[in-house]
Order: sequence, then C-alpha cells, then structure tokens
Amino acid sequence: MFNALIMEKNDDGLASATIKEIGEDQLPEGNVTVAIEYSTVNYKDGLCLSAKGGGLVRNYPHVPGIDFAGTVESSDDDRYKAGDKVVLTGWRVGEMHWGGYAQKARVNADWLVPLPAGLTPQQAMAVGTAGFTSMLAVMALEDHGLKPGQGPVLVTGAAGGVGSVATAILANLGYEVAGVTGRPDTEDYLKSLGATQIVPREDLNETTKRPLEAETWAGCVDAVGGEMLARVLGQMKYGGSVSAVGLAGGAGLPATVIPFLLRGVNLLGIDSVMQPYENRLRAWERIAKDLPMDKLEAMVKPATLSDLPQLGADILQGLVKGRVVVDVNA
Repeated sequence: MFNALIMEKNDDGLASATIKEIGEDQLPEGNVTVAIEYSTVNYKDGLCLSAKGGGLVRNYPHVPGIDFAGTVESSDDDRYKAGDKVVLTGWRVGEMHWGGYAQKARVNADWLVPLPAGLTPQQAMAVGTAGFTSMLAVMALEDHGLKPGQGPVLVTGAAGGVGSVATAILANLGYEVAGVTGRPDTEDYLKSLGATQIVPREDLNETTKRPLEAETWAGCVDAVGGEMLARVLGQMKYGGSVSAVGLAGGAGLPATVIPFLLRGVNLLGIDSVMQPYENRLRAWERIAKDLPMDKLEAMVKPATLSDLPQLGADILQGLVKGRVVVDVNA
C-alpha cells in the first residue's frame, strides 16, 4: 500500500483532492513500475487539480502530476531494470494517465528517460516540465542562429517556472537577459538568476497600431502569448527568433505578418509533451551541463502531497515564483 493524491468527483460534479492509501493493483496498465521520489507543480498541474480538471482530466478517480522522478521498481521492458533512476515529463501523464502525485506509478517505458548523470531526482524535479521546456526553447533559438553578443534576449513571464529556468540557462551561456515581470517584488530574484535588465509587464502588454517598432531583441523565450507576443514580434531584430512556450496572457495573437516578411522574424512553437526520445535526451543532457545548480536550488520551494491543492490554485493565479519540488514521501 502507498499514498496517492486522488481526485474524485463530488455529488455536485466537481472534483476535489484527498490523500488516500491505495494498492498497486489499482495502478493503470504499463510495463514499468516506478517508486516515485519527487514531483513538481506546473501550470497544467494547477488545471488538473482544479474542480473541473481544466479540460484536461476526462476520467475520475484520477492521480494528477505531469512530472516525476524516481527509481524503477519492476520492468517488463529490456531498457529498464530495477534500481535504474528515471525521469518522466509529458506524454499526457497526469492528464489522461495517472501521474506523479503518488508514491508509485506504472507507465509505458517509452515515456521514460534515464536520469542524466550529475542530476539527482530532486534536481530533476526542480527542472521538471517547466525547465525541460525552457531548454527546448533555448535550443530552438540556438538552432536558428542565436549566439551571445547579438543583443539582449527577452524572457517573458520571467519569474514563473519556465521563465526562471530560461533566465538562468541563458545567463549561464553568456547571453544578456532581459526579464519581463508584472511583480516588482521579483526583480531581485530575477537579477540573482542572471537577468541584467528588468522590463515592466505594462511596457509590453498593450497592442500597438505600428506593425514594427525599434529592433530591440536578438531572441525571446515567450511564456505569455497574446498581446505581449504580438508586441514582441514587432520589436525583434532582423532574423531574430521567438520561442513560444505558453499562453498565460491568452491564446489569441493580434499581430500582422509584417515582422515575418520585412525582418525575417521566426516564430518557433515549442511542444514538450510529445517530444521524440532523442530530443529529450539532448535537452536533459544540456540541462545537466548548462543549468547552474546553485541557481536552480535558489528558485526551489519544497512541498508535500498535502500542499498540492493550495499550490494548484496559487499557480493558476500567478502566485508561484520559481519551481516547486514535491517530496511525495514526506
């Protein structure tokens, strides 16, 4: 028997979370069973923990948690054996399939990645989907020609999970980082991660009738979308790229095609859920090499299973700074 955070529907049709003791026979189908050590909290987790499941959870009872790291307990797949350290992000785990808010999980071996050398399970969950997405975004910018010295790289939603890790990675790689935030109290935090410029959110969250503005940013990791992304596209330097990783500011894009046609700007879509295995390995290896662990530890807030309902509500309101690491055994 082991503990799990179970989401169940109430009589009114809304879901709520309870920590319960369950058995392995209640786990879903899969060919690898993992003893989970740590999980984390992402925006999607907040949606899955909400009363209506954020449109992501279709079947109850349900165990949320889109990320986890731990040790293989048993495996019917030759790629993994008992004792192997593994990490999982994406693949609709925690949404369609029971996830990491439990002390055990049973999953498909194809969804796992070996824990990179030099990373602990705890550090891997300080990274989580947010940090994994950040690394994919940085890699995409580099693959499209971004190099240090070309000018400042903008990070929107910089105090959030994706933004925090992107800021730390970019600064560590030698880029000049400008962080956008709507919370003045996070300025010192962002500077500690390596941001050299703080851009108030109100400077960018209004549309303009001008399709092009002064060429300002060499690259951008955008977690906001909406009007801010439209505004940033018109401020990119010639040939610059934007990695689009989120929609905290809305799914619409009130923009024109002018930046693409006259400045050769690239808008790069970043998906972390269905990334091929080789790309996952490449990203995790880069994380182990290029994300300074002292900066990672500085952005971590520890939590337990009992903290998750409140943290889920907080992250949806933009109240979670940095990264949450959930010790599922505490």
